[in-house]
This record gives sequence, structure tokens and C-alpha cells, in this order.
Amino acid sequence: MNEHPSAIKRISKSLFELLNISRKIIVNLVFFTVLLLLFIVLTADEDEINVPNKAALVLNLKGDIVEQKQEIKPMDAFLNEAFDQPPETPEVLLADIINVIDTAKNDNRIQVLALQLQGMKSAGLTKLRDIAESIEAFKATGKKVIAYGDHFQQDQYYLASYADEIWLNPNGWMMLDGYGRYQLYFKSALEKLSISQHIFRVGTYKSAVEPYMRDDMSPAAKESNKQWLSDLWQQYKLDVASQREFSIDNFDETTDALLEKLQRVDGKIAQYALTNHWVDQLKTRQEITQEMISLVGQNNHNTFNQISFKEYLKATSDPFPAYQNTGDQVALIVAKGTILDGTQSPGTIGGDSTARYLKKARLNSQVKAVVLRVDSPGGSAYASDIIRQEIELIKAAGKPVIASMGTYAASGGYWISAPADKIFASPTTITGSIGIFGFFMTFENSLSQLGIHTDGVGTTEIAGFGVTRPLNDGMAQIFQLGIERGYQDFIELVASNRNMSLEQVDAIAQGRVWSGMRAKELGLVDELGNLDDAINEAANLAKLDSFETLLIEKERSPQDLFFESFFGQAVKILPEQQVRTPNVIDKLLLSIRNEYQALSKLNDPQGIYSFCLACQIN
Repeated sequence: MNEHPSAIKRISKSLFELLNISRKIIVNLVFFTVLLLLFIVLTADEDEINVPNKAALVLNLKGDIVEQKQEIKPMDAFLNEAFDQPPETPEVLLADIINVIDTAKNDNRIQVLALQLQGMKSAGLTKLRDIAESIEAFKATGKKVIAYGDHFQQDQYYLASYADEIWLNPNGWMMLDGYGRYQLYFKSALEKLSISQHIFRVGTYKSAVEPYMRDDMSPAAKESNKQWLSDLWQQYKLDVASQREFSIDNFDETTDALLEKLQRVDGKIAQYALTNHWVDQLKTRQEITQEMISLVGQNNHNTFNQISFKEYLKATSDPFPAYQNTGDQVALIVAKGTILDGTQSPGTIGGDSTARYLKKARLNSQVKAVVLRVDSPGGSAYASDIIRQEIELIKAAGKPVIASMGTYAASGGYWISAPADKIFASPTTITGSIGIFGFFMTFENSLSQLGIHTDGVGTTEIAGFGVTRPLNDGMAQIFQLGIERGYQDFIELVASNRNMSLEQVDAIAQGRVWSGMRAKELGLVDELGNLDDAINEAANLAKLDSFETLLIEKERSPQDLFFESFFGQAVKILPEQQVRTPNVIDKLLLSIRNEYQALSKLNDPQGIYSFCLACQIN
């Protein structure tokens, strides 16, 4: 009887020792794996990536095309790859795409640009037009551009239309469904949950908070959204029709028209695309490979002579760039993403961090002008004004500031653009949305149904305000007064910088969204042009005969650069992971989460926002 506890003790000790040994084995395996990877990287031939002679550059883009990537630590990126966890939203830098095409244009080793775009996700028409301009320049050298794939989505097809030829799989698929803005609405759901919503806004068209106060899109929002969406769709059709040399009436915008054409080809989508002149030839994957071999020759892998986008980017760029310019410079600062208070990582605009970049440009004696590249639907009104104040200081220092609008420069995005000496936008930029709102929820009714109540005393009527207590009328009026003051500040900012009266600004403000083309007509934008146009104008205003462009962004330490290169090499020895295509339920849940996060992550200290939720295109 006395041996039983002793036996349990021995078993426990053995188990403990086994766990400890297992732990040491795992730690050692990880350690030696990292050492092995490090050895592979350090002993690898630096010239391992060679650009073949007479090759095709395959523009196989994977992910969303962005002005600035969200920051991901090199170690995190490596572990994601190692454990088959690809980024939720992989991104490709717009500047990298343009640089790769521009470099290949003058590279005698590259004979063909192959657009293999099935992995490309969202881009926005403004970015697509910038890429298309580089494709046009590539074609102007006499080199051939071929687009091929199993299917083409709308953004993918826009770029494909700039190719000399488009090849589609005989069983492939493509559809151009136009632009739309559809979103989820939660008013009835919140009522069923007894959640009290408190919404304060100025602007007839300021629809960012409509999903929480309605079950459908308001007539005013429909009117506004229809106009700018139609402007973008018209530009899309004009560009594609011009490249494909057919009429703008060739776009099937009704189900009846589409159904009739599909019936003529027995429902075969690929044949419909060929008959409708969307594509030039139907080719299987093997036929595409053989055709490409006839253009650029065959490599040792039984396919055509080629180099991928990522490989060519790495082979032609310096992973450790050094800036030693001693001449005049035009500083470029990218403001991409939602505007939040404080310091934020790349891919999001921080009031403090972006202001620091602007201050750095102001204090740099070599910088003679600044271009602020804005790609943002807005966010915190307070953070927007922190950035605005720094722009005013740059101008006071005698340095011209040019705002260059990307896909979006709306609400807070317009706030930080307005004080610039000149504003450049693309015809397809989404801008305006000059309006203000505040929004929060209280849960006193929801909690009471669970038998939870809040009570107490305070020395003032304001004391103890929180989400578990109802909002009284006095506090509601105070909040609304702050929102109205914010709107007044916004239109005064625009009026003073755009040489307009308050009445003129108010007439085109009220939260209404405009295309860049309309904004130019209304005086909200000075010129239609791209980033290069804005940089050249900045140099012109600074009276520079020669200059270099200096990108000011979050500095990466030598250690960051090393590990980025190291883990990038290490990933190459791992098998390529496939990104799982989300199913219908995934997309629905993701949509609900994104709608919520768009507002929940806002952190203005006063709860006042200039944000254009409606600017996202479906």
C-alpha cells in the first residue's frame, strides 16, 4: 500500500523528464535549422538569379497592388511561409511594378513582356492606368506584350487589354461586371441587440455611418455614388475600347444582352470572349507554352525562356540602397491607408509619424520641394490636422508642396491635400467627401436584459459618462456642436487654400464624393496627372534645373535589411505555398469583419472623423 504513491511519483518524474527532453530536442532542431538556413544563404552564389538572354519577363503579380506595403517583420514573413500561412492580403508595390517594366524596356535580354495576371487582386483604376502607361512605353520599343491566362477578372483584363495579343484557355472564363458600391447594413440587427447608436454628422452625402443607422443606402448616397462610379466605368470603357479597337458600345451592361450573346455560343464563356473580340485566340496551357517557346526559345525546364517578376526585381535592384546625393532633391512622402492618431506603421497614416517625415523634409537643406502622395479614404480629423500643420510649416520655409492623389484622396485624404500649393489627381481618383462625423455605441439596454445595470453619483452631470450609461440630450448636443465645428474648420481650410468662398465649398462638400475628373471641373483639383507629373511640377515651382527624388519613409536598420534578405533567401528553399481561395462564407464573414474594423480602429482623441467608407469599390 505504501508503494503506490512512490510508483505515481516515479511515473510523474519519468513523464516530466520525457517532456523536458522533447523540449530540448525541439529547441535544438529549430536552432540547427536556422543555422542551416543561414549557412545556405551565406554560401549561396550572389549571382544565383541570372536574367536569361532572349527571355520573357513574366509579370505574375500576386496580391493587391498598393502605393505602400503594410509593415511585416522579416521573421514573421518567414514563419508564415514556413508553416503554410500566407499573408491574409498579399501586396505588390506599385513602384516595383513600374520600375520592373521600365527596366525591362531597355534590357536587351528581355524580348517579351508576358502578362500572367491570375494572382493579381484589387488595384484600383488609377494604379492600373499608371501600369498601363509603362506597358505602352515597353511596346513603343518594338518588343511584344502577350497576356494569357485561364481567366480574367475586371482589373486583370484592363491590363491585358494593353497587350498586343490576349490568349484565353478554351475552357476559361472572363466577365466585365462594371463598378459597384454595395455594403452591409446593421440597423435592425443593432436594434434586436438593444444597442444604442449615437451618430453625429455634417453633410447630406456623408454616408460613412449609414450602415449603423439604416437598413439600406440613402437616396442621397445613391445619387453621389452613382455619379463617381459612372465616371470611373466610363473611363475604363474608353481605355479598353481604345486598346482593343472596338466601340464603347461593346460592353454588355444588361443581363439580357449578355444572355443573348452566350446563347449564340451555347454558353461557352471563352467562345463568347473570342466572338466579342475581348480576346484574340483560345489556347490551352500547352499551346501557350509552345507559342512562347517559338518567341523566346526553350529553357532546361521544358518551358519557355523566362524570368518571373520577383526574380527580375531582385536581379535588377539593390537590396541595400545607399543615398549619397549631394545635389538638390524633391522629397516624396507616401501617405497611404487610414489616417490614425499617433505613430503608425507603413501602410497606415499616423498623424505623428507622417508629420515627422514631413518635418524631416523641411529641415533637410538639400530638399527644395515636397510631393505628398496621398492614397487614403481619410480617418481621424485630429491626425489629419497635425499633418496639415506640418505642410503649412514647409510652405512657410519657402519649399513648394505638391499633393499627388492616387486611387483615393477623400475626406481626411483631401484634408491633408488641401493646403498644398498644387493638387494633381488622376481622372479616376476618388476624392472630395468633405464632411465630418462622430459615432459610438452604448450598451445600457443590452446589459439590462442580462440583469446588469450601472448606477452611482458624480459631482457634475458629465461625470461617469461611458458606454454602459445612456447618453443624455445635453451631451448629445455637445457632441453635435463639436462635429459642426469640425465641418466648419474643414470647409474654411478648403476655401482659404482653393480661393473659394465658404458657400462655394459647402455647395460641393456635404460629404459628397467626386471623381478626379469632376474635382478638376469643380476647382478641388488643379491638374490631371500622375506622380511623375507632380514631381516635375514640384521641381518646376522650386526652379530646379536638375534634381533627384528622395523617398522619405520609415528607415529600416541594417539588421532589418539583413534579415529581410536572409529570410527571403531561406524561403526560396521551401516549396511554394498556394493561397487558398476563400469560399462564399469566408467572403461574407470577411465583409462583416472589414465593415466593423473600418470604424472600430479609428482613434481620434475627440471622436471626430473625416472618413469615406463609401469610397471602397466592390
